[in-house]
Amino acid sequence: MMDSIIAGHIKLTNHPVAVVQSDARPVKALEFSANRWGCVVAMLAAAARGNVAAFSAETTPCLGGRAGLGFAKYPLGWIEYFLSCGGNGVDRCERYKKSPDAARDFICNVPNALIEKLPPRKKFLLFKPLDLVADDETPDVIIFLVNADQLSGLITLANYDGDCGAKISFGAGCAQTVLYPMSERDVCFVGLTDPSARKFIGKDLLAVSMSHEKFLQLEAVAEESFLTADAWQKIFRRI
Repeated sequence: MMDSIIAGHIKLTNHPVAVVQSDARPVKALEFSANRWGCVVAMLAAAARGNVAAFSAETTPCLGGRAGLGFAKYPLGWIEYFLSCGGNGVDRCERYKKSPDAARDFICNVPNALIEKLPPRKKFLLFKPLDLVADDETPDVIIFLVNADQLSGLITLANYDGDCGAKISFGAGCAQTVLYPMSERDVCFVGLTDPSARKFIGKDLLAVSMSHEKFLQLEAVAEESFLTADAWQKIFRRI
């Protein structure tokens, strides 16, 4: 069983969520039905409430979800029009990028390029409350769902031993919380800025995601950091 010193110091009221690869689906895990759309972020919220959620390529029909969890690259031909201004037979569009060319450039150079570099994967990806992670499991990523005060604490801690310890990068909510920290393992990512994902999460919450290695580094310095000093204690009391 894993626990978090940091969670106590930021007065986290939900569970830190561990992203764990697995060869098997836990019996009682939540999972989307095959070919029925569902948002990965809704499952992230459920895991933060104490549930276990399971994903596979077959039960993650959302293109963004499959890419954001690292199962498969975005197929081009439709998605670049949907993410931008429409056209090519795509009527409904999200207008997140100015043009299909800009969307295509992002897709090829960010999520698809990151997915190509991932090591071989197990069949399932699990979202588990951190305290349910078994001793023989090593998470890929740890995700904190936080309010503004808690966000300030985590980002300050991310930069405790140097600069550039945290980033905000454009992308789908699942990519921001899973794919990016899977790929860049020495940086914390602020996520859930994706407007399409925000309706599945509390209006006052954002995510801070990091590799398991980064999590352990921050856990090791939490007690010596500002989290035990006067300035943070004033914030702590009002959370």
